Amino acid sequence: MKRIFKWLGMFILLAVVVVSCIFLYNWRDRHPGYSIDVKFENKSPSTIRAGFAKKPITPTIVDTWNDANDNNKYNEDEGDTYNDNNNNGKFDAFWIAGMSNAKPAQGVHDDVWSRVMVLDDGKSRIAMIAMDAIGFLHGDVIDIRNRIPEELGIDYTLLSSTHTHESNDLVGIWGENEFNSGVDPEMMEYVKEQTVAAVIEAAKNVRPAKLVFAEDLTGNDAPLIKDTRKPIVKATGIHLMQVLDAENDKTLGTLINWSNHPETLWSQNLLISSDFPHYVREAIENGVYSGSEKMEDGLGGMALYFSGAIGGLMAPHPSISIPDPFTGVEYAEPTFEKTKALGDQIALMSLDALRKKGDTLTTSNISVRAKTIFPDLDNITFKIASGIGLIKLGMPEYFKTRTEVGAIRIGPALFLSIPGEIYPELVFGGIEAPEGREFDIQPLEIPPIQDFIKDKYKFYLGLSNDEIGYIIPKSEWDTGAPYLYNDVRDTYGEENSLGPETGPFIYKSLVEVINDLQ
Repeated sequence: MKRIFKWLGMFILLAVVVVSCIFLYNWRDRHPGYSIDVKFENKSPSTIRAGFAKKPITPTIVDTWNDANDNNKYNEDEGDTYNDNNNNGKFDAFWIAGMSNAKPAQGVHDDVWSRVMVLDDGKSRIAMIAMDAIGFLHGDVIDIRNRIPEELGIDYTLLSSTHTHESNDLVGIWGENEFNSGVDPEMMEYVKEQTVAAVIEAAKNVRPAKLVFAEDLTGNDAPLIKDTRKPIVKATGIHLMQVLDAENDKTLGTLINWSNHPETLWSQNLLISSDFPHYVREAIENGVYSGSEKMEDGLGGMALYFSGAIGGLMAPHPSISIPDPFTGVEYAEPTFEKTKALGDQIALMSLDALRKKGDTLTTSNISVRAKTIFPDLDNITFKIASGIGLIKLGMPEYFKTRTEVGAIRIGPALFLSIPGEIYPELVFGGIEAPEGREFDIQPLEIPPIQDFIKDKYKFYLGLSNDEIGYIIPKSEWDTGAPYLYNDVRDTYGEENSLGPETGPFIYKSLVEVINDLQ
């Protein structure tokens, strides 16, 4: 009997050692010593040059599957089978990110992209990338930066995810189940290669340009957004920058910044798509159509869509109806018709704002302040997911992760780089300290971030250079009963956040980079 216990103890000890080694290996810092502390300012406007390019990052769907119980989730134990169309003896699945696990794509509705603008003021050059992905982790952003040829002379690169819930997983937590990553390594390599290729092409395309800034702050977009968590603070407003060829005034590209989760298609869709940003971009570029009839001319060029302050959560929820802007038909159920109606609405507001031309600049200048920061990693689920290799967070310090904040000034506009899904009350005000909160404190993140920005035009670029999850005011943090506002239901957000200190830490870091450019 003693021998049995001895061997059992040795086995348990060995298992603990093996698991510990696996966790420590997966927790390793994949970019040891990496840190940036960028600051360059140009206060002398000069001729601006701009170039645009895009590359598809769409997976090729080869294997399809048969849903035995029509629940839109793949489970072999429930009779689901796959069609081995390439005869390699395995299911080559691309797992759709967002909403839930076990959703292999059945096809492609519209391409997903890496779209790039390179801007040069004669003293410095930046690249701004809008990627159709639910998120792109900071380590992967660093990989892309390291691959950009030095001879392009790019001083700073920003990569922002649109946060579409209809593309393949590039983070890891939406695979077949909770224990298997949804990231296909070959697909990730393809995404990185295509993104770098788009940067190179955009840099080759630079030419003298003019900038047009405009915005729609009427609040007419409010009915298109549902704030699904109290306090109700909607991140309304569309922020726009159109780039014109200086020689002929033709549109080279347009940046659109709006705050709403690209998840109109909700949980049942099985087709790869960029969700409503697809329809926004198509309409801005090629015109707004009702059926086959063009109702509004587009601008030409290439459109880049950037998600804003979408935490809280800003969503085109199935409980709200989106009207077709031409027929008046209301769409509530998640369909591509609803998705197009939403995209068309935003495109029409954007085109109208740009026609009114808030400011046109024949010369401009670029300033950048960006820095690496190390927030605490308190989320137990994130620690475990990282430890088993589900997500590649990496820890350069003890239970701290590496991420980044930044501010880019282009003429009269400030573009704020936010590494996750920030709650709108942190940006616009309205933080509360409701009954049921976990910490007996008053709001810490005040005044709101917008009060620190003196620039005429403000762009809030969420999920930039990372996806750290939700950035929640600490006085609104809640992980157990009694629930906020004495509600009978728990809150959503905390389970996908680094921890309760993330809100005040990111707030402070953003304010610092803003003030450094004043």
